[in-house]
Amino acid sequence: MSDSPLRPSSLINTVYGAFLRGIGGWISIADLITLMSELDVESQAVRSAISRLKKKGVLEPERRGATGYRLSPAVHPVFDAGDRRIFASLEPADLADGWALAVFSVPESERSHRYQLRTRLTWLGFGNIASGVWLAPGRVLEDARAVLVRLGLSEYVHLFAAADYAAFSDLPGAVSSWWDFPAIQGQYAEFTGAYAPVAARLAGQRDTDPAEAFRHYVPMLTAWRRLPYLDPGLPAELLPADWNAIGARQVFQQLHEVLAGPSLRHVQNVIAAAPPTTP
Repeated sequence: MSDSPLRPSSLINTVYGAFLRGIGGWISIADLITLMSELDVESQAVRSAISRLKKKGVLEPERRGATGYRLSPAVHPVFDAGDRRIFASLEPADLADGWALAVFSVPESERSHRYQLRTRLTWLGFGNIASGVWLAPGRVLEDARAVLVRLGLSEYVHLFAAADYAAFSDLPGAVSSWWDFPAIQGQYAEFTGAYAPVAARLAGQRDTDPAEAFRHYVPMLTAWRRLPYLDPGLPAELLPADWNAIGARQVFQQLHEVLAGPSLRHVQNVIAAAPPTTP
């Protein structure tokens, strides 16, 4: 049984990003249905999710003796950027590294782009200082540049690299109004509450069964991978004293270290066990 109810399309994205991307990027629909059934996702829900992901350009159909889908080459850079955010940005930013500043202006006739910009900047970790003015730790600058170009939004935005905050208010107090700290901490608390018991139980096991690892790891990673986008990774000096991201990151890192390898072996075992197909 999976650890939490998550959208089938999100779970499939995790399977492709965490496992299939590194072993060719393709899987038959039959094998994917087998894997997803272990996460309590029914076959019809898998097919519906695949259809939506195909329409979004995430997956492409490809027949290799059996009907299957591969990860679209166009989304590989998106998954690569996700890896950096999910696995490589677990520690707070360094205040000395400065800031990324985004200033945008969108004509009223194109206000849909305004909403899209706000959404994307939020998911990149930017906080809203004022209308059309957004701030994030400097380390997100290159990812922000790449995302805005890829989405065709760069013509509306000016990006700046700022060294430091010069005046006129208390910076820790100011950032608490630019980002919704209680909402972020609520997400971290929910994650820790769900997965700290799993981490504690698995810590006492010498070996983890690959199938069991897969059933825990995919929902866990799916639940976790949105958190580094909601959390801007602000420098520690600017965070509340009771900031609970540290404990949540420790739970994530422990489960990742214990479960990622066995989960990959399980995916490979399922694919290898499939009956031979004819061209």
